[in-house]
Amino acid sequence: MSLLRKYFLLLLLPVIFGLTACKKDDNTTTPTPAVNESEILVKYLQDNGDFLNSAAPAIAPVEEVRNNQLSKPDKIYIIDIRSAADFAKGHIAGAVNVTTNNIVTHIKGITATNYEKIYLVCYSGQTAGYATALLRLLGYSNVFDVKWGMSAWNDSITASAWKTAVGNNYSGFVTTATSKNVTGTLPVLTTGKTTGKEILEARITQLLSATDPFGDIKTTYKSVTDSLSKYYIVNYWPANHYGLGHIPGATQYTPKADLKDSTFLKTLPTNKPIVVYCYTGQTSAQVATILKVLGYDAKTMLYGVSTMKHDLLVANNLSKWVDSECKYYPYVK
Repeated sequence: MSLLRKYFLLLLLPVIFGLTACKKDDNTTTPTPAVNESEILVKYLQDNGDFLNSAAPAIAPVEEVRNNQLSKPDKIYIIDIRSAADFAKGHIAGAVNVTTNNIVTHIKGITATNYEKIYLVCYSGQTAGYATALLRLLGYSNVFDVKWGMSAWNDSITASAWKTAVGNNYSGFVTTATSKNVTGTLPVLTTGKTTGKEILEARITQLLSATDPFGDIKTTYKSVTDSLSKYYIVNYWPANHYGLGHIPGATQYTPKADLKDSTFLKTLPTNKPIVVYCYTGQTSAQVATILKVLGYDAKTMLYGVSTMKHDLLVANNLSKWVDSECKYYPYVK
C-alpha cells in the first residue's frame, strides 16, 4: 500500500468511527422521567376544591333528610350501604341498597346532577363517611353523609350502634402537648398513571377492591391505647379543645388548616400507621379516607372521644351523642 493511500485511510478512520458512534446514539432510548404521583395527586386535589381543607366533613343531619323526604322526594337520592339483611329489616322509604365496593359504579350509573342532595346512610355515619369522602374527591359535591346514620333515623330497626358505644372507657387523657414531626416527604404511589385525575381514580379503584374497604381503615380506641407507641396519633381538633385533654402522645392538627401541602401535611409519617380521632369518629372517617387515598397508612378511630371520655364532650358543649338524637322516623321493609 502506497504512503498516499495509507495517509487517506488514516484521515477516514475518525469519520467512520464518528458515524458508527452516531448510529449507536440514534438507537439509544431516552429514559422517561420519573413521575412523582403523590405530588401530582396532592396538587390536583388542592386545585380542584381541596375537599379535605374546605368542606370536609360533608355531613347532613337526619332531620334534613326527613324534611326533604316529605317536601321534595324527587330532588333527593338516598343510598343505604348497610348489609342486605339489615336493609331488608327496615330502611328509609325510597332508599336503594348499595355495597361500599360498588358505590362509585352506582353513582356513575345515575344522573347525579338531577338531585339536590344525595344522602349516604349506614349504621353510625362512619362507613358512610368513608364512601362520602371518596365521592367528594371525585367531584360529586352534592353527596352527604347522614349524621349518626340509622341510629338517628330509627334505631329499633337494627341494634343501635351509638347507645352501646358511648361511654367513659378510657381514663388516660393528658394535657401535655406533643409536637408535630419534622417535615418529611409524601408517600410513594405507583398506579402507573401520570395525571392527577387518573391517579385519583386508580387509587379509589384500588381501595374499593378490598373485601371490606372501610374495615381497612378503622380501628378502636382500645387497640390504639394498648399500643400507643405503634401509632402516630392525630388529634383533629382546634388547639383550645386539644388543651382540654387528649390521648397521650397525640399531636394536634387544626381542621381545614394543618393538612395542606403548604402547612403540615408532610409532617405525617410514611413509615408508621396514622390514627386520626375526633369527637365522634364521623369527621375522622372522612379525613382518614382522604389520607388513605394519598397513600398514608391512615386509620380512623371508631366513635372518637364519644366512647373514650364522653363526659369531656358534655362538660364542654362539644359534639356528643344523646338519646334524643334518635328520632324514630318511619321506615319500610
